[in-house]
Amino acid sequence: MTISISSAFDGGNIRLLSTSGSEAQLEIVKDHQSDFYQWFYFRVTGCAGKKLVLNITNAGDSAYPQGWVDYEARVSTDREEWHQAETSYADGTLTIRHTPDTNSVWFAYFAPYTMEQHHDLVSEIAGREGVFHASLGQTLDGQELDYFKIGEGELSVWLYARQHPGETMAEWWMEGMLDRLTDLSDPVARVLRQKATFHIVPNMCPDGSKRGHLRTNAVGTNLNREWHAPTPEKSPEVLWVRNHMDKTGVDFAMDVHGDEAIPANFIAGFEGIPSWTERQGKLYDTYLAALLKASPDFQTKLGYPIAKPRKGNLSMSTNQVAERYGCVAMTLEMPFKDNHELPDADFGWSPVRSALLGRACLSALLDMIDEIPA
Repeated sequence: MTISISSAFDGGNIRLLSTSGSEAQLEIVKDHQSDFYQWFYFRVTGCAGKKLVLNITNAGDSAYPQGWVDYEARVSTDREEWHQAETSYADGTLTIRHTPDTNSVWFAYFAPYTMEQHHDLVSEIAGREGVFHASLGQTLDGQELDYFKIGEGELSVWLYARQHPGETMAEWWMEGMLDRLTDLSDPVARVLRQKATFHIVPNMCPDGSKRGHLRTNAVGTNLNREWHAPTPEKSPEVLWVRNHMDKTGVDFAMDVHGDEAIPANFIAGFEGIPSWTERQGKLYDTYLAALLKASPDFQTKLGYPIAKPRKGNLSMSTNQVAERYGCVAMTLEMPFKDNHELPDADFGWSPVRSALLGRACLSALLDMIDEIPA
């Protein structure tokens, strides 16, 4: 039996160039109407006991080639538990080596969070007590943009994830956060729901998620460069969310992402916005200090360069939201590689750890929520 490779499923992405025995030459497919690519997710069949050598030949021209250095692909036989696979990168080619015990095995850039999983999450959370669910609008592919409102407090807290669909750890974070926030017996969640009303969009880019994109929606738009002027034609997802933010106001916002290159969890702020105030800056620093206490998986040594005063990019959500509403806003980044300070040789940075960080972010918010002016 020869091996067969396919990706014609929810969130899948790969192009088969050729096979020879148990070795395959592959390419990652670009996002539709875009030059971005890095996300892959595919299945190999007919492979039990075979020493697979899977060469992704166009890795060197991907969106973030520095992300392949010291990176390990993920592999699973049941699509529930994802382990790290032996991976190397040289001369523009990413090579995955693995000998599966079964005739069917899946490989991915990170543990996938498909639209089917998203619908399972939505149905589970929407059915819990105290949760209001709605669609903010439809995407260009006709999918609903799911939204939750939870809590009854004066403060308006916005949490949204996966503007870049290939950053699947962001929705694993959402799963952990939502599970805790809707737990009626959790004292942290109970107090937070009393003090704030949470507005939550667990997946900002359903079309890109289903299509197997790295960074864009159905028409190749990077949503996190649309917040200054979203349109129904290019970025309806941002338009629907920003319009609803205008109705609710925003006191605290977190945009959840993943970073290809940096092997750590970190937060990026809004220091470069034109109307930055010391009040906003103090709240931002207070939250970072609280999260450092809440989770050893978080750190502040590694991260992005800080924008110079009044040089912040207002097309990005964190900057636009902080400027537009005078609130404290931030971008949480998680690694595709691993947390270099607390590495896990078997799983790397994982869905479980992403979910636990989501829970810890609520603890950090509780620690400073009384300092946020309503």
